[in-house]
Amino acid sequence: MNKTFIILKHEFRQTLKNRSFIILTLALPLLAILGLGIYQGVQHWYHPGAPQEVRLGYVDRTGMFGSYTSQPGVLFVLYPDEEQAKDALVAKDIKEYFVIPADYLSSGLITRYTTSRDVEPSKKITGQITDFLLSNLLDGEVSPQVMERVKTPLLLASVRLDETGEIAPSQDVVSSFVVPIVFALLFMISIFFASGFLFQSVTEEKENRVIEILLSSVSSGQLLVGKVLGLGAAGLIQVAVWLITIIVFSQVAQGIIPALSDLSIPASLIGWGLMYFILGYLLFAALYAGVGSIGASAREGQGWSTIFVLPAILPYYFSYFIISSPESAVSRALTFFPLTSPITSMMRLATGAISAWEIALSLIILAGSIALTMWFAAKIFRVFLLMYGKRPALREIIRYVREA
Repeated sequence: MNKTFIILKHEFRQTLKNRSFIILTLALPLLAILGLGIYQGVQHWYHPGAPQEVRLGYVDRTGMFGSYTSQPGVLFVLYPDEEQAKDALVAKDIKEYFVIPADYLSSGLITRYTTSRDVEPSKKITGQITDFLLSNLLDGEVSPQVMERVKTPLLLASVRLDETGEIAPSQDVVSSFVVPIVFALLFMISIFFASGFLFQSVTEEKENRVIEILLSSVSSGQLLVGKVLGLGAAGLIQVAVWLITIIVFSQVAQGIIPALSDLSIPASLIGWGLMYFILGYLLFAALYAGVGSIGASAREGQGWSTIFVLPAILPYYFSYFIISSPESAVSRALTFFPLTSPITSMMRLATGAISAWEIALSLIILAGSIALTMWFAAKIFRVFLLMYGKRPALREIIRYVREA
């Protein structure tokens, strides 16, 4: 146990001294400070002028569209004929013009003329012309309230119910979508970074034959446990720094950036996040340690590690689907699969759409997978650390592990 603690302390100190570890750990706090500084600087120095009013010309051959020519952000200019409207367009007095034919009521056809190259008119322009036509068609026919409702018939409000049928706490767009993705990304980086350090340490020591000296003083089990716990402790410090940064940033940003005024990060998310980080790291650390001991060099080991990395990052590429449909069968399957469980669970926890039994089951499966992987990795570690030369085939690995 004393030798395991010595290895743990050595790996922990070496990792904290590593320049790339320091840079990555401090990157998020520095980016947060820089982002707030840039935002405040822009708010202080940038003073946008009043929005310019768009001028749209039109030719009315029905004589029905002479009212409501001034609407928010746009002014409709009436021209007696197309020639004058065309001259105004060429002279850039107007942005574009449209012609309302005499049979408009029966045909509904409007011809638009513009000098800009576009496949179809923008939704903004179409909406402005539509409001203009509706306002004039309904003038004197309905009340102003009805006219406004015709132009804006729907203001949709969505209410989410929980599993008991009660109204669930509402979340803003940032809390619902940005927070899950940010948490998933940070935890993915931290887990793979800490596990990658372990992989790099094992492969370098094996390639440089330093492992032979170490195994003359400690057992393979003590070496494995010491490395896993030492690098895990360093990774935990990294995650703690990032979580503190996110908490402080959310508190400060709420009073500075209006879009983040409703940003909320529950304390339970932090607690479960640490739990999933620890378990996720232990799983990938065991896998990386086993892979690192098999390969004769770091390059060979990286080929093996790809087998575990690709499914592990799968939730990040399906993040929109997981966040928008957190209770679907696919989201639940990714929650229970050990390699995708930490990242998927963090996304679903941030959305608040994961039940207690799903958290418990995913943690049980993850813990069981860690125990099995650690047992398997310890056998591989003991058999292949001092094996050099040709990379063993999968059949040979299974045979050696059985005999270990």
